[in-house]
Amino acid sequence: MPLTNSQYDSIMRSYEEKQRKARRLLEERTRLIYEKIPAYGQLERQVASVSIAKGKALLNGEAGALSELKAELKKLSEGKAALLSENGYPADFLTPVYECSKCADTGYVGGRKCSCFRAAEIELIYEQSHIKNLLATENFSKLSYGYYEGEDLEKFEKAVQICQNFIERFNSDYQNMFFYGTVGTGKSFLSCCVAKELMDKGYLVIYFSAAQLFDLLSKSIFDKDSREAASGISDDIYGCDLLIIDDLGTELTNSFVSSQLFSCLNNRFLRKKSTIITTNLSLAELRDRYSDRIFSRITSNYEVCKLTGKDIRMKKKTDRK
Repeated sequence: MPLTNSQYDSIMRSYEEKQRKARRLLEERTRLIYEKIPAYGQLERQVASVSIAKGKALLNGEAGALSELKAELKKLSEGKAALLSENGYPADFLTPVYECSKCADTGYVGGRKCSCFRAAEIELIYEQSHIKNLLATENFSKLSYGYYEGEDLEKFEKAVQICQNFIERFNSDYQNMFFYGTVGTGKSFLSCCVAKELMDKGYLVIYFSAAQLFDLLSKSIFDKDSREAASGISDDIYGCDLLIIDDLGTELTNSFVSSQLFSCLNNRFLRKKSTIITTNLSLAELRDRYSDRIFSRITSNYEVCKLTGKDIRMKKKTDRK
């Protein structure tokens, strides 16, 4: 997903700060050398005078001026390096020090984004996802089938395969997923697994619990003090590559929540932006609590996965005792 203007500006400001830091360090080191080694400054001034003199010679068409310039500049450069070495400084002491030597802290190499820029993009995506810390433990590397057996295991294995297909086809097919079933059976875990894989590929994924989401949408409409701050994230809610709504049904459900949920799902459907929803509600409870049109939207446009079994979170707590 292309960065928004504000996201791009945020990253470029960080590069500007890195460049200022490099310039300050170089200025400090240059002052130090000029103070400690006066002869170094004299050689620097010779570089300037030689360049000007030979530049005029080149303009006048004097033969050999360019080769003479190169030879003299090389000799002066070697002299400066020798002065640094004789006084205990490395030869590159007055070379700018950048965090990324490939792009010199500009973010670009040959007009293309540097690998460090790409890393900054992914880090920004993680920060905005609301689940950065959670993904340290909720990812496919922590996947275990040991908590399931029988029919519960079959359902979980099928759900994992659906998630992997979802990730593989994410860039080519419009898809949504709806996980429902009993408490602690891996619904939120699988949504986080998908989130991490897609975020590592550079997609913008945003995660909210249902209560957080509807609280934010409420503030963006009714709370004048919070409206401006909430408007930006509201745009991301509708436009991000993947929105995860976790624990649908735990919020205080009313007509406002139902209308906002449909608006959110419908808006993302029209934009062909993927959504994952997890809930402990049954399908019948989903239809009764919200509306027929929400029920229809989910059951007709989402891959519906039911997970069953024991509460894994409780099982893990018991095992740790």
